[in-house]
Amino acid sequence: MSALKQKYTEEVIPAMMDKFKYRNVMEVPRLEKVVINIGMGEAIQNAKAIDAAIQDLRTIAGQQPVVTRAKKSVAAFKVREGMRIGLKVTLRGSRMYDFVDRLINVALPRVRDFRGISPKGFDGRGNYTLGLKEQLMFPEIDYDKIDKVRGMDITFVTSAKSDEEAWEFLKLIGMPLKPH
Repeated sequence: MSALKQKYTEEVIPAMMDKFKYRNVMEVPRLEKVVINIGMGEAIQNAKAIDAAIQDLRTIAGQQPVVTRAKKSVAAFKVREGMRIGLKVTLRGSRMYDFVDRLINVALPRVRDFRGISPKGFDGRGNYTLGLKEQLMFPEIDYDKIDKVRGMDITFVTSAKSDEEAWEFLKLIGMPLKPH
């Protein structure tokens, strides 16, 4: 069992049950999945950029990413239907807990001038999306082997019914949050 999963069962569940007065353990919010997404606008001109991004995302997530394709043609952006325009990885189970543990304890503290993550990333249904500007914050990425600095979106899908519950849940698992 990963350290984060153990912390969830031993510390987070009792604290959440006490604060929100849940009657059943199954009501306590839990992490259902983590989705990592990279939008690649430059893939329109440079097809090899996707291959480098696939390698980076595979190293970060520990899982093969899926290439996302354009659903519609957009002439203003020179995008045709079916073009490769991004990557995504959906993590569940032990890989998800390992990734979140590495993100909280290793990657986020390496961000320059980091003061905590913003409370504005909630969607109203208890899910949180975090935008990162560069992949270099992950220690698995070798600085000399990257071709371009890329950002990514990380979405935490929780079973929380409200943003307040999700905020408290993320705070208890150790996410460095700005006070709101």
